[in-house]
Amino acid sequence: MPCTTHSCDRPLAAIHVRAAAGRPQRGWLIAEGRTIAVALGRGGIRANKREGDGGTPKGIFRPIRLWWRPDRHPRPRTFLPVRAITPTDAWCEDPADRRYNRPIRLTQSATGDRLTREDHLYDFIIEIDHNTRPRIAGRGSAVFLHLARDNFGPTAGCVAMTQPAMLRLLRRIGPRTKIMIG
Repeated sequence: MPCTTHSCDRPLAAIHVRAAAGRPQRGWLIAEGRTIAVALGRGGIRANKREGDGGTPKGIFRPIRLWWRPDRHPRPRTFLPVRAITPTDAWCEDPADRRYNRPIRLTQSATGDRLTREDHLYDFIIEIDHNTRPRIAGRGSAVFLHLARDNFGPTAGCVAMTQPAMLRLLRRIGPRTKIMIG
């Protein structure tokens, strides 16, 4: 995201995510006139998101925090609150669990989407406020902005981009930035 001398001092007001024409699993993230290629959910952008449908939820969201792998990368510059990912960090995707769509610590009895992955998809995760207030069981969990697969294959419902694009976005995104999907 290019910026003038003064515009880098403050976060972006908004970013837009749209599906590519004729390719619902691919899209574009647009911010300050710059367009970045992104991978979307295998179900495309959906207005009525459900757990497991592979859809990227349509709506207006806000970023909550950045999760990052300190064992792989230095702490990136961002306006967002930052949390280091540890080996016990996971995300609850079980609609029957009271911790649904929240971060959890892995234990013998607690299972979830592990944030420390062998691949690099979750090296940087921007947590967004999809299905948080109120949290509704079955309406979708663990919807993030994260790194894309090498082949830009579809996600399970997230928005994914290259690492250079993520690092540029992180320098400009803040807690009040609107993420408009759809």
